Amino acid sequence: MVIIKSAFLSNLPGFKWAMNLEITGTGSYIPETKVANADFLAHHFFTPKEESIDLPGEEVVEKFKAITGIEERRYAHTNQTASDLGAQASRQALASSGVDPETLDGIIVAHNFGDMTHNGRQVDILPSLATRVKYQLKIKNPNCIAFDILYGCPGWLQGLIVAYTHIKAGQGQKYLIVGTETLSRTLDPHDRDSMIFADGAGACVVEAREDKGNSGILSTASQTFTEEEAFYLFYGASNNPKEKDHRRYIKMHGSKIFQFALTHVPAAMQKCLDSSGVGIDEVKKILIHQANEKMDEAIVKRFYRLYKKPAPEKIMPMSIGYLGNSSVATVPTLLDQLLKGQLKGHSVQKGDVLLLASVGAGMSINAVTYRV
Repeated sequence: MVIIKSAFLSNLPGFKWAMNLEITGTGSYIPETKVANADFLAHHFFTPKEESIDLPGEEVVEKFKAITGIEERRYAHTNQTASDLGAQASRQALASSGVDPETLDGIIVAHNFGDMTHNGRQVDILPSLATRVKYQLKIKNPNCIAFDILYGCPGWLQGLIVAYTHIKAGQGQKYLIVGTETLSRTLDPHDRDSMIFADGAGACVVEAREDKGNSGILSTASQTFTEEEAFYLFYGASNNPKEKDHRRYIKMHGSKIFQFALTHVPAAMQKCLDSSGVGIDEVKKILIHQANEKMDEAIVKRFYRLYKKPAPEKIMPMSIGYLGNSSVATVPTLLDQLLKGQLKGHSVQKGDVLLLASVGAGMSINAVTYRV
């Protein structure tokens, strides 16, 4: 008897893959500690050129909120790590999916800084965070592979894409994809940009299902720009010239990232949607990485402008105002809240089409068209 792998079959002319990847469960972990903008009033901020920003704290915070839309964010407890948050979100996702963890074929964890401890100075990714999540879930099955993805803020969405390609290649049928981050451990208290970032985790379980109604992942798109864009986000010294202890913090060229996103993300979203065979009018919700409220709104407007249409009202759920930017965790957390009816004014029904997109360090962009 000859067994032909699905990866080979899927490349045959005229072959239609009879399975699709569906999200069967979601979960998220939102840390309990709330940090309001008012908590930054006493901070002494400096510019990237190490020049003191001698403005009243109230004025700095007010301008920050006007630009980003952020009023508060969440930080993890001092005894928690990114893998702890990821395991919490994973338990929720597994419970809502009904999947036995021992039957998982893989665990993919997206992050950027590993398990940094509170007040620690080292990035810890030995072993991988996926290994640590599997350990916390007490999964014994050695055939459940566990590996990490470093892809900037689009990491969780890229993990979803990787699981999609693995399953289409015949490498299992069930995956757990996690996005987790404790960005509060990487922040320069003298940098205004530090107010953007937050902690959190989101996860989903995906399974190969018989494609009866064209549900699940319909199309994907990924890009990485590495010319002058490669170091728009980077690790650097404190903005405070007196804080030179060789510690490094997350840094970014905010205006360049803003312009990059507006230029390239709408086109990537269009490429993804057009390859799905779904029309723009069928899209019910757009879930974008919660990086900056104004930036996300501008991206969606430019995306619809490519189709010569105005952006519909309530097309884009937002959580950045109260959760901040938790990098890889923003999209899966938003998806979990949306599917569970926890976002006021937003809901989805079976058969609705979602467009998910993200942009971040790399500079990388990706998008997924998904039918609920």
